[in-house]
Amino acid sequence: MSHFSPHSAVAANADFDVQEIRKQFPVLHQQVNNRPLIYFDNAATSQKPAAVIEALHHYYTHDNANIHRGIHTLAERATAAFEATRLAVKELINAREVEEVIFTTGTTDSINLVTSSYGRSFIQQGDEVIISAMEHHSNIVPWQMLCEEKGAILRVIPVTEEGELQLEEYKKMLNERTKFVSIVYASNSLGTINPVEEMIDLAHEQGAVVLLDGAQATAHLDIDVQQLNCDFYAFSAHKMFGPTGVGVLYGKRRLLEKMPPYRGGGEMIKNVSFEKTTYNDIPYKFEAGTPNIGDTVAFLKAIEFIQQVGKKNIAVHEHQLLTYAHEALEKVPGLKIIGKAKKKVSVVSFIIEGVFHFDIGQMLDARGIAIRTGHHCTQPLMDIYQIEGTARASFSVYNTTAEIDSLVEGLQRIVKMMK
Repeated sequence: MSHFSPHSAVAANADFDVQEIRKQFPVLHQQVNNRPLIYFDNAATSQKPAAVIEALHHYYTHDNANIHRGIHTLAERATAAFEATRLAVKELINAREVEEVIFTTGTTDSINLVTSSYGRSFIQQGDEVIISAMEHHSNIVPWQMLCEEKGAILRVIPVTEEGELQLEEYKKMLNERTKFVSIVYASNSLGTINPVEEMIDLAHEQGAVVLLDGAQATAHLDIDVQQLNCDFYAFSAHKMFGPTGVGVLYGKRRLLEKMPPYRGGGEMIKNVSFEKTTYNDIPYKFEAGTPNIGDTVAFLKAIEFIQQVGKKNIAVHEHQLLTYAHEALEKVPGLKIIGKAKKKVSVVSFIIEGVFHFDIGQMLDARGIAIRTGHHCTQPLMDIYQIEGTARASFSVYNTTAEIDSLVEGLQRIVKMMK
């Protein structure tokens, strides 16, 4: 994690104890295929501390009720717990106002909200939308659909062999027709941390609106949406120790207020008649229907976990794991790391000459090691590298260098076996 200098590791990590952290994650303490589980699939979803699991159980055993409209005790308790998570998210990302935090089902839903509401209202024929070549499908397909519907043009920032965006090409793309830029903060398949602050400033100079896909970044980096000055920021709870089915869209008030609702139904209205409906204020205008209350309530405990451990401690530990893994993996015969950006989150994608990535995943699973294989929902990026996919090991706060040693040993055995 290169946003924090490794030289400050001693000071930042003085009270950091990975074994104590591991004790908080029940799922880690099991055998898979008669071996201790080693979980290196954190970029797909992170594991959950006991506090999150217990909060979910507590909600359904004590507070289960629909929120906002009930006046009975359970409804009031459920509403208070739900809104406490919204306030915690606001503090986590340093939004200016709590009303700028909208709950969705995940990053994908958040991006679709923006394309469907803002995009359909303000993107016109001939306008240009810029994304990058390293985007997740969730930040490609919705924009393709919008551009096809509107007759707009989708432009793609190329990447270098090292896995970094070509900023000079991006600068050339920007012009008065550029209406929207939607880019990933940290790549889920390469680990690259993009220079988003500079990219946002450049887009704003042309009057363009900017969305950041923060699905990978939010668990690893300090996020300050005011400092970034992004117009929208999307992320998911399940990649940062929280439950699945909960996402966040941050948006600047002035944009959210002029956007039409994404879905119609209960909660997003003030008054309904057969002649006319008056829409609710933000954020409720975008939260039609009964939300995922229990998981949203439990998400608060994931945020509290991150704050207790400390973003700097997490960043330093993950940087150490990333550095250790890069050095160790490069000693495996025939292994090539895909994506060697100078600034990365703790994700390592690799291929091994003569071994299909799917086979690598299966053989490691036989040793209790969970990694991800395939194109990682970044198929166009794999096409650029002229590969079908990679094996991907992604690390979190509860992983250890000893686990990386086991990964490397497993890969070395695979190479010998396949000779």
